[in-house]
Amino acid sequence: MGDPASGTTPETLRGLGISPGRAAGRVYRMAAPPQLPPPVPVTDPQAETARALRGLEQAARELARRAEGAADPAARDILEAEAAIAEDPMLAESVERRVASGLDAAHAIDAACADHRAALLVAGGYFAERASDLDDIRNRAVAAVLGLPMPGIPAPGHPFILVAEDLAPADTVNLDPDTVLALVTEKGGPTSHTAILARALGLPAVVACPGAAGIPDGTWAAVDGGTGEIVTGIGEAEAGEIQRQARAERERIGRTSGPGRTADGYPVRLLLNIGSAADAEAGVDAEGVGLFRTEFLYLDRRTPPTHEEQVEAYAAVLRAFPRGTPVVFRTLDAGTDKPLPFLGLAEEVNPALGVRGLRVARLRPEVLDAQLDAIAEAARATGTTPWVMAPMVTTPAEAADFARRARARGLTRVGAMIEVPAAALHADRLLDRLDFLSIGTNDLSQYTFAADRQHGDLADLLDPWQPALLRMVELCAEAGRAAGKPVGVCGEAAADPLLATVLVGLGVTSLSMSARSVPAVRDALARHTLGECRRNAELALEAPDPEAARAAVRAAG
Repeated sequence: MGDPASGTTPETLRGLGISPGRAAGRVYRMAAPPQLPPPVPVTDPQAETARALRGLEQAARELARRAEGAADPAARDILEAEAAIAEDPMLAESVERRVASGLDAAHAIDAACADHRAALLVAGGYFAERASDLDDIRNRAVAAVLGLPMPGIPAPGHPFILVAEDLAPADTVNLDPDTVLALVTEKGGPTSHTAILARALGLPAVVACPGAAGIPDGTWAAVDGGTGEIVTGIGEAEAGEIQRQARAERERIGRTSGPGRTADGYPVRLLLNIGSAADAEAGVDAEGVGLFRTEFLYLDRRTPPTHEEQVEAYAAVLRAFPRGTPVVFRTLDAGTDKPLPFLGLAEEVNPALGVRGLRVARLRPEVLDAQLDAIAEAARATGTTPWVMAPMVTTPAEAADFARRARARGLTRVGAMIEVPAAALHADRLLDRLDFLSIGTNDLSQYTFAADRQHGDLADLLDPWQPALLRMVELCAEAGRAAGKPVGVCGEAAADPLLATVLVGLGVTSLSMSARSVPAVRDALARHTLGECRRNAELALEAPDPEAARAAVRAAG
């Protein structure tokens, strides 16, 4: 249709849709990072070092302030982690060395952050996921040193679509969904911080979209967070109609309630992903917890939490849900990819393929045993029956050992995360020893396709619609059906309403997601019979690629 006033014709850009929904409005781009001025001679290294460190300190304080003001727990956790990086003594030492070599404060910060960023990317896994944080820390610290305003979100005075090369957590955490209509980035992937926070905020979002950062400010555009399409050059009237339809759809979905059911009454549990009891308050209409990330109790500590601290935290989560409601505890998901100082694990060349998750128990079994002791006591104190599962289970022997440890403490519902292909291929053997499985699609994608979760150029391989990944899910679901045991999905794939119909068609019995995602998934299932879900699963499995899979399922209705 185009914009008659400007004489433009619509153009379509394609990226990866990571948060469903449609929006339309004028595009405004994030301001460019602060530019470094020409280097200046350093006449007083001590004073210049102090100036640089004050810049890092100011950046850390600003990040901590934003974390305190973050309403969403996931956003708060991400920002707290970024603030911790800004306060890292190793980063400060690197800055000091740069000043000593003759660089002024701004250039020293720039060089130190670049070195640390490169090191994180080489390390891969969790480290690579934190690499973009160094860009944000660099920009904030350099701005502080140069006396420039901190980087931030544009404020055009009306609702707009935010477009950027990439977005730091500090940029997204305090976004107002009434002002920011949608997010579009050139970089990022389905498990990036932008993706996680966009879903938490309920904003349509597209990542890994080449050319997006070049869209001129003020351009009218439409964003589809389901298909990954951005159409530029639309008219104002068309944008208004898209917004009207999107608003009506949100209102309709918001009125849904009750347990997950297909149109013909087939039950599918809709569960929450949480990090603490506080997270449960936002999800009162969910049917329990599919993933309680217990590692948030351990972060940024030099010593492990005490037995009493663990019992209190675990009991609080159990009390937040009605007795009989499933609450699934994932034991500590840490290791060389998510380093915790008290574990004392040696650095590894490839942490993502090293000691992580359940593998930590090979070297530090007392950490797992202490956690299981605390979960068991919390269960006794609350009179409930928690579910427990281990991350990074790979072999039936590992599953059997974990089950033995858990059951010895009276924990009767024992399961495992499916995150590596070996576990999916032997799902039937794991279920000989376990009571349930939960598929973590984020890691399962990474390991199935040998693609780093944070590598923007490989985002298409990490698309949860990849037919090969869906085959892995099908294997697990078939094993669960044969054993008469539940198999759920707790990765980001579960939050996609259209993909949810495919997962149910494959045989998945529960879907676990953020609280904001529950209504849309509930609505999608309620509009499809189990037979239609199975048809959608067949269409997706037969497709040659994710884009074709989406298109086929969408066309089927």
